[in-house]
Amino acid sequence: MGLDVTARRRWFGAIVLVLAIVMLVLGQTLLKERLSNVVFLIYWLICFVLTGLAIVVAFRDVRAVQHEVHSEQRTLLESTLKEIESEAQSRRKQAKRNGGKN
Repeated sequence: MGLDVTARRRWFGAIVLVLAIVMLVLGQTLLKERLSNVVFLIYWLICFVLTGLAIVVAFRDVRAVQHEVHSEQRTLLESTLKEIESEAQSRRKQAKRNGGKN
């Protein structure tokens, strides 16, 4: 039941984003008055790092999707051109069999 690269990347991004959101909510509600200065700074630094990591993962995912779309478009164009070429050749053969008549 292995996940492909895209699914792993998206799951990782979602988990990191959820962790950052949970830390944000906890930091603004339950832990707001309980954190000392140093712990407060470390806590929000970790939250900031998780948010940045989620953003980086999102940009990498967008880039991977763009690459995949570009590749699929190129493959579609090549197959369409081959199909057009093959139809043109079959029409030429058909025209030769009919003695040059259309």
